[in-house]
Amino acid sequence: MMQRIGVQAATAALSCRPPPPHRHVTCSSLLPLLLPPPLLQFFSFRFHTTTASNPQFCPIDFNNINKLEDALLLFDEMLRMRPLPSTIQFNRFLTAVTKMEHYSASISFYKVMGAFGIPAHTYTMNIAINCCCNMSCVDCGFAILGSFFRRGIAPDVATFSTLLKGLVLEDRVPEAVELFLEVIRGRVCEPDEVMYGIIVSGLCRTGNTSRAIQLLRFMEEEVKCKPKTVIYNRVVDGLCKDRMVDDALALFSEMIEKCIPPNVVTYSSLIHGLCNCGRLKEVTTLLREMGERKISPNVHTFSIVVDGLCKQGMAEVAEREVLPLMRQRGVDPDVVTYNALIAGYCMLGQMDEARKIFNSMKDWGLVPDVITYNALINGNCKSFKMDEAMQLFRELPCKGLKPDVISYNSILHALFRSGKCGAAHELFDDMQAAGVVPSTATYCILLDGLCKNGHLAEALSVFSMLDGKGIYLDIAVYNAIIDGLCKDGKLESARNILGNLFSKGLMPDVKTYNIMMNGLCQEGVLDEAKELLVKMEDYGCMPDDVTYNTIVKGFQKRERHREVMTRLEEEN
Repeated sequence: MMQRIGVQAATAALSCRPPPPHRHVTCSSLLPLLLPPPLLQFFSFRFHTTTASNPQFCPIDFNNINKLEDALLLFDEMLRMRPLPSTIQFNRFLTAVTKMEHYSASISFYKVMGAFGIPAHTYTMNIAINCCCNMSCVDCGFAILGSFFRRGIAPDVATFSTLLKGLVLEDRVPEAVELFLEVIRGRVCEPDEVMYGIIVSGLCRTGNTSRAIQLLRFMEEEVKCKPKTVIYNRVVDGLCKDRMVDDALALFSEMIEKCIPPNVVTYSSLIHGLCNCGRLKEVTTLLREMGERKISPNVHTFSIVVDGLCKQGMAEVAEREVLPLMRQRGVDPDVVTYNALIAGYCMLGQMDEARKIFNSMKDWGLVPDVITYNALINGNCKSFKMDEAMQLFRELPCKGLKPDVISYNSILHALFRSGKCGAAHELFDDMQAAGVVPSTATYCILLDGLCKNGHLAEALSVFSMLDGKGIYLDIAVYNAIIDGLCKDGKLESARNILGNLFSKGLMPDVKTYNIMMNGLCQEGVLDEAKELLVKMEDYGCMPDDVTYNTIVKGFQKRERHREVMTRLEEEN
């Protein structure tokens, strides 16, 4: 396992020999290991002007570490104490630095401790591993695990839990599962609920909810560590995110039967799942049940309800009923709540109402974020209010916010829709110059916009360039190109692209077939359109109303409507 994930190489990179006995090592000589260049000069001056005499031992106050500069000064003081502080004291120091999220500095302090011969305990090395994992460098964490064995220090359950969490955070769930199984098979340590919870979360995060349920059942039947609310919550949440809400509700009922108490997280996950499926009546039942169990909805729960109502076109109900209820319960709406409400009014095209909500945020001490602005920008773009959208877009930097890919996509789409291809090109260039990486949706907007504005040759050139660079393009991008080709009468090229989709690992969707059928019908190639309809069904892609309308209109145009009616009657 260690060799597979490159631990030996990382071990060599982190190895650190203690200084020779005759050499006088101070923190000032180790500053380059700890500080970036801008701070190095300042602190070098501070340390060189500090007396070199060793201070008498005195209690160390870790509460005064509020920034990295404080930590450096204290660390220097600790190294000059005689006798040196205990490993426990250094561990407390490392913990304080890590809590400030100065992970890189914490690793450097850990290495300097090794250079000074300060003995490391399991807890010390666990801190270092945790820092590596938080820096998305779990392989370096495994290198430190290797040094555990070299020093004869036994790793504990916290060590492996931290490494597992690091693998999950780096989306290396299969490796996490493999390590977890090795820990169990080798009886390296007894997994606790935290370790099981990490694996369950990783499985749910990658859509392997069924395996997470299997692990839950294994815990129930085989191990001393029985699953509690936290584990059940993670599985319930995974099921809801997979839109398997009925299964989540069944597991919830099972929790109740086994006297495992649900909490606000359990209910919030279920409410989120029901809202995503438009089952708002059941949400009301769950909220009532929460009250009966004396479980208070938090701001996250209420925000989910507001978002669910808004997505169902009920923004006014959310504002009129849910927001007052929140304040009545002593729960202050947050930015997420207001963002959902603004997006809800924007979806309805009620931009004046959305703007009122936006302006009222200041009254409640809330600062709009980029998501708030994106909702308003998108709403104004869809309502053909480009001046207002551009004003909001330009306002972002003035508010200390950076436009993201969603901000640019909304404006790009609106510019192309208005036929302003030149302005769209400029914005696309500005986007890249600002370091915002275009998404697949961006390329879809770009290619679709070029095609619909009569720039098919340029669209094909961009498409070829993207394909040549190996940039992932989803079916929506191919639909835009096929549509452009069909509308330009280039059916053969459209056929070729459609035929190559399978070799690229893409399945045509109903929109792909509809576009192609429309192109065939427009050119009078009705028999091929009819064959494509059959092929579409054979591949498991069900026709929709647009499909049938396209076929009917095509055949009516060529006075072959009786043929298509017979076909429809056969299907019914």
